[in-house]
Amino acid sequence: MTTDSSARRSPERRRGDIAELILSQGTVTAAELSARFDVSLMTIHRDLDELERQGIVRKYRGGVTAQPSGVFESNVAYRMKSMVAAKDAIAEQAAALVEPGMAVMLDDSTTALALARRLTGVGPLTVVTNFLPAINLLAGERDIRLMALGGDHDPLHDSFLGVSCVDAIEALNVDLCFVSTSAVSGGFAYHQEQHIVSVKRVMIRAAARSVLLIDHTKLNRVALHRVVPLSALDLVIVDDGADAGSLRELDEQKVTYEVARGGGDAE
Repeated sequence: MTTDSSARRSPERRRGDIAELILSQGTVTAAELSARFDVSLMTIHRDLDELERQGIVRKYRGGVTAQPSGVFESNVAYRMKSMVAAKDAIAEQAAALVEPGMAVMLDDSTTALALARRLTGVGPLTVVTNFLPAINLLAGERDIRLMALGGDHDPLHDSFLGVSCVDAIEALNVDLCFVSTSAVSGGFAYHQEQHIVSVKRVMIRAAARSVLLIDHTKLNRVALHRVVPLSALDLVIVDDGADAGSLRELDEQKVTYEVARGGGDAE
């Protein structure tokens, strides 16, 4: 990425380059952005205000980040690039649970999207999801009956949420539900946002069996809202980057879990 006069003349292009940089690095300061793009701090803060309004980044004192906190979820574009090897390993393990003829529900997590990529060829299947990337991925697959959950489109998550989505899920009964959350600690799964929590809870209730897909970076962390106790889930799948202490805590909570090999620490 280089700075040139055309980038300075075009705020939209500059904001796009700023967003790309933040999504790749995770966190950067306003001063660094000002120097890199050769514009004033005031201009950078206006750019960041607009990117924050769009839900792409989150400002904090002195800088900006795409990384999650206990209160804010990451933009889906950042999550797509994060812990890819771990998510693929988890998805590979989860795919072994899916059998032809099942009805499967996927939430709007990027780990569930990795699982969706492995469902082609397994059919016939019914797949239910509110995640637009998964809908686009599976639309037109001959052996998959795709049910797209409606609601209000949320650009931050690229998914459909709200009362309409919850109502649609409550009318269903699926064989398997796969969800992910932002944090796991003390026998509970957590997420930062209330409107996401309500959808995940009803998805879990709509399934005969529910599976939590969680990479190791989310273990021993908390977020603002409790989603469900881990006892409400039938299985937790983690990658092999999880340390012994984290797995011991799952054992102490009497959680049924599997460790997916091949995830490691790579992102």
